[in-house]
Amino acid sequence: MFGRDLDAVSVRARLGLGDDFIPWLEELESVGALTPPARLPDTHEAGNVLARLGVSPEDADAIIDAWLTQDQTPELWWLLQRCHQQLISQMGEPYPSPRCQWPLLPSHLGASGRLFYVYVFLSALPSIRQWHREHGIADDVSWATLADLGEHIAIHRRIFGTAGLDVPEWIIHHFRGVLYRLGRLHFHRGRLSPDWPIYHNAISNDVAGSRLIPGAPALSIHIPESGGPMTPAICDESFRQALDFFARHFPEEEYRFGQCSSWLLDPQLANYLPSTSNIVQFQQRFHLVPGGWNGNQDVMRFVFRRVTPSLDELPQRTTLERVVVKHLRAGQHWQIRSGWLVL
Repeated sequence: MFGRDLDAVSVRARLGLGDDFIPWLEELESVGALTPPARLPDTHEAGNVLARLGVSPEDADAIIDAWLTQDQTPELWWLLQRCHQQLISQMGEPYPSPRCQWPLLPSHLGASGRLFYVYVFLSALPSIRQWHREHGIADDVSWATLADLGEHIAIHRRIFGTAGLDVPEWIIHHFRGVLYRLGRLHFHRGRLSPDWPIYHNAISNDVAGSRLIPGAPALSIHIPESGGPMTPAICDESFRQALDFFARHFPEEEYRFGQCSSWLLDPQLANYLPSTSNIVQFQQRFHLVPGGWNGNQDVMRFVFRRVTPSLDELPQRTTLERVVVKHLRAGQHWQIRSGWLVL
């Protein structure tokens, strides 16, 4: 049985997927397959392609060893074709309808399941590279952006001990043309949240000649792991690059504001870290939005690359590691906070 003979019901049965996968499979079935179908790089090209995407040799070997093919894994190929179609149908859209909600596949599928979305992104690589070229995106920016795939595969190995990808919803942004790495930071085309309770404050009435209103275009700012310390000067350079980049390539969107939601904006960090620390100086760029939510899990993942560790097993090598544990031992919680700034 090949991909053309499959449907959502048979794919679910043959892959042993639970009831919670039914809405996703039905959505993919409604998408249909590509004509002509999506393809993966030839395996003899795969090593070079993966290297350009920042994948380590160890992880590249694992990806090639579990390589997805239509004849050996027709059910996964059925899924790949439709995920590919979902992804490229949104190419370049900064505010798409809520699709591409891709669940992680169950562990009984082994390496093929852990790496499934890696193959989806490999299939989309020609499309996003062409889109970048058509929009004048320089090759160095294009590859630096897409190499976040390799970084997150490496993070998966650090956390779980195997090659895999457990954040496909994050990498989607890179491969549909809405997120770019510019120097030390990532910038993601978006809008100000309509839910923030800030729009009637005096500070937001008129900021640097721009009105702060719900849904105004705003660049979401993210901090990738690689790139070294995020010193104020290095971050200044990223913001300078972003202003130039988006004005040149997306002038119709007029980005005047930036926004960030992260545990790094938790003001409790300033109770422990000196005012000269890079984290505190990064926080000071933003106007904090009232409210937040529990960020303990995010801190564990981003600081320690652990999922559910006990405090006793956490390393205490750096000031930040010691601060995180001290705060939690005191019965306190870290928060994810949101903030905005004028670009």
